[in-house]
Amino acid sequence: MYGRDPWGGPLEINTADSATDDDRSRNLNDLDRAALSRPLDETQQSWLLGPTEQKKKKYVDLGCIIVSRQIFVWTVGTLVAAALLAGFITLIVKTVPRHHPKNPPPDNYTLALHKALKFFNAQKSGKLPKHNNVSWRGNSGLQDGKGETGSFYKDLVGGYYDAGDAIKFNFPMAYAMTMLSWSVIEYSAKYEAAGELTHVKELIKWGTDYFLKTFNSTADSIDDLVSQVGSGNTDDGNTDPNDHYCWMRPEDMDYKRPVSTCNGGCSDLAAEMAAALASASIVFKDNKEYSKKLVHGAKTVYQFGRTRRGRYSAGTAESSKFYNSSMYWDEFIWGGAWLYYATGNVTYLNLITQPTMAKHAGAFWGGPYYGVFSWDNKLAGAQLLLSRLRLFLSPGYPYEEILRTFHNQTSIVMCSYLPVFNKFNRTNGGLIELNHGAPQPLQYSVNAAFLATLYSDYLDAADTPGWYCGPNFYSTSVLRDFARSQIDYVLGKNPRKMSYVVGFGTKYPKHVHHRGASIPKNKVKYNCKGGWKWRDSKKPNPNTIEGAMVAGPDKRDGFRDVRMNYNYTEPTLAGNAGLVAALVALSGEAEATGKIDKNTIFSAVPPLFPTPPPPPAPWKP
Repeated sequence: MYGRDPWGGPLEINTADSATDDDRSRNLNDLDRAALSRPLDETQQSWLLGPTEQKKKKYVDLGCIIVSRQIFVWTVGTLVAAALLAGFITLIVKTVPRHHPKNPPPDNYTLALHKALKFFNAQKSGKLPKHNNVSWRGNSGLQDGKGETGSFYKDLVGGYYDAGDAIKFNFPMAYAMTMLSWSVIEYSAKYEAAGELTHVKELIKWGTDYFLKTFNSTADSIDDLVSQVGSGNTDDGNTDPNDHYCWMRPEDMDYKRPVSTCNGGCSDLAAEMAAALASASIVFKDNKEYSKKLVHGAKTVYQFGRTRRGRYSAGTAESSKFYNSSMYWDEFIWGGAWLYYATGNVTYLNLITQPTMAKHAGAFWGGPYYGVFSWDNKLAGAQLLLSRLRLFLSPGYPYEEILRTFHNQTSIVMCSYLPVFNKFNRTNGGLIELNHGAPQPLQYSVNAAFLATLYSDYLDAADTPGWYCGPNFYSTSVLRDFARSQIDYVLGKNPRKMSYVVGFGTKYPKHVHHRGASIPKNKVKYNCKGGWKWRDSKKPNPNTIEGAMVAGPDKRDGFRDVRMNYNYTEPTLAGNAGLVAALVALSGEAEATGKIDKNTIFSAVPPLFPTPPPPPAPWKP
């Protein structure tokens, strides 16, 4: 008979077995010992031996996967250890003092830029903003242009004093604002990197707000334009109190300040003012209402200059003694170019690219002052401005021939700046004598430095490594070397080891020809002649007019720090505007803050080629 073995095998029972009980007992004992001698599985042990101690499982069930217990323990332990180590490292990093690598210090051009812009704060006329940041200046000229019965202007408060006096000469002031706007349009990224973009835009607006008061800027046509506020005539022993005879703080002026106007024959002034307003409209293109107002004013005043031909400083105009204009054709091209960029109206481009216009402006001939860019002669700047159009937009026919001529002339001007060509003399210290040894040379050299740097940036942006001077090819780096040599001279790399920018460096002019800087702010009002004692004092100015670039040295690198010698020590708006433009163009090269902005100036310029016609409709039988 066979029975079922509960442990999985057959169990045979032999009923014929005759063994005795003792034998069975012995055999059973032997059987028990044999059975116990081999290991029992867990089921057997539970049946035979009852409950036993639980054995650790070799695997861990994680629900979605079963893993080895040993691997699981090692993994969890490793993660915990890593977390503890990371926390420890984080604690160390946060508690140990950190030494970040310092940003490179600002270069000299950036440092000087901060100061050169501050000069314009010191020259403001009108009610000053709280953030003007020149402690010794206050409100002044608050009655300018008021109370003039029958006048076309309501008030002329605002604007800038020209130099060390308190006259507002609109011709050089407009040029200064155009230069500031041009530099912002080209180098806004550099201004922003220097933290000066908001500041320089506020300075431009201070000037353009004033210009909009000097004529009926809301009209489509005008008959009059303000050319000057204040008077400086001291001819024939004139002792009438005015802005040159008196030596007073602007805040204390109590004499009459006459307004000079022109109702015809002020083409140069009108075109320069149009350039200032049009260029500023590009600067403020994001402020659509203000930009539109500037454009309208620019178009109105430019048309006035075109229809009423003549020089604003001709005849008996007092301005001829101080800012005499040599011609107005260069301003026509300059102002027209800015109006084209501001409006995109091809009428302006057609006008300024007429060969007769360029011929009248002297674009095809040399002469001793050819290539000298200044408040009086805008030709070199205008030609560079239009070379930009050819380099980046290439308008082609019918403009290509005249634009190529302007471009070639720009290249010739750049060649003339290089020492190898001997077009202009240089002082022993390396200052280029663009005004041929006449006084006040720095304003011309900084303008040339700006044009040279800008042209090199144009060529770089157009992927052009250089330009030709006759058969010789010169790299764009040569232009930058020239620009640096001139600005470095101004900042102190000269035989006298003197910075000609007040407040920059340790050695700079202390007796600047400037009324506000030379009279202390001590709550004492000095009358017209009472300030003469400060004018004639040998002591340094009590107020530092930071950023003012003085007139500069003589042709032998000599300089006299004397208050009454304005040919050495007087700063001007026009001079400082060129300095600012050159400084921002050269600044930030080590930090690679970018070159020119290729496109902003063309924001309003439409496509120069007609849109291709649409394809014909599909043919249907």
